[in-house]
Amino acid sequence: MTINKTIDLPKKPDAKIDVAKVFNIDSDLVVRGYKDKTDWVPQVDESYVFDKDTTLSILAGFEHNRRVMVQGFHGTGKSTHIEQIAARLNWPCVRINLDSHISRIDLLGKDAIKLNDGKQITEFQEGLLPWSIQNPVALVFDEYDAGRPDVMFVIQRILEVEGKLTLLDQNKILEPHSSFRLFATTNTVGLGDMTGLYHGTQQINQGQMDRWHILATLNYLDPDQEFKVVMSKLNNLKGVKNQDTVKNMIKLANLTRAGFSNGDISTLMSPRTVISWGQNFKIFKDIVSSFKLTFLNKCDEVERSIISEYFQRCFDLEIDNTESNS
Repeated sequence: MTINKTIDLPKKPDAKIDVAKVFNIDSDLVVRGYKDKTDWVPQVDESYVFDKDTTLSILAGFEHNRRVMVQGFHGTGKSTHIEQIAARLNWPCVRINLDSHISRIDLLGKDAIKLNDGKQITEFQEGLLPWSIQNPVALVFDEYDAGRPDVMFVIQRILEVEGKLTLLDQNKILEPHSSFRLFATTNTVGLGDMTGLYHGTQQINQGQMDRWHILATLNYLDPDQEFKVVMSKLNNLKGVKNQDTVKNMIKLANLTRAGFSNGDISTLMSPRTVISWGQNFKIFKDIVSSFKLTFLNKCDEVERSIISEYFQRCFDLEIDNTESNS
């Protein structure tokens, strides 16, 4: 795949998608997608569980060209939610992580030296942003609240639905493709991080926040749904005993989340952590050692006694925090 190639799809979506049937949620909506699949469309995860409110918010973004921001704790599946909806709509999707290393040049493009008939020439090589805006692409900015200020001002202009992108170096103004869509995921709501959990995040200009039409909040799944998701990722972990073990893992994860909310501990277990724990349990065949290697060793030593108490409550097993965790 090369970013200088135009995506060969109809200008407007040409397929109708039954939301209730495709996303397994209670809704009468029918939205549009594409009949044909390109290399830029994410792979479908058949086991993915969709949150109704978040799904409807993201679908509104695709169907009505609304700018949608999805906020929530790490591991709730914010980016994956957008990707899996795009996968079922056959909508090309590109994710850009706005970490501190992403610059304006990375987004917009830069001059590059190329060989042409044996001679070196300087040619502008456009970045992902100008390419995306000219194609039927769902562009997702991950870690939106970690973006550098100079990068955020580049993005601000295209947040308008009809927002054009000006490339000053090229004396060009780019019109957005009618099927270009813009999404973002964030751990905070643009007001900075008061928990200390997300270092590197910063406050977002409120003028820019106002340009996001929909702000969806994705919370952790309820235990039954989370159990289905975790078990779907642990394909050959079968039997009632193993199922009870996974349920207790999720119970422990929810205790860490409650403890974090109450200010008792500073680290929590996301669904991603629970899945990693289950995978490590399959490898090491020991619930205590796999828990230490997956989560406990990452925690503040002062808080390990509290987390060990959570573990004892769920598994009726004591953890010796004095022994080696290597």
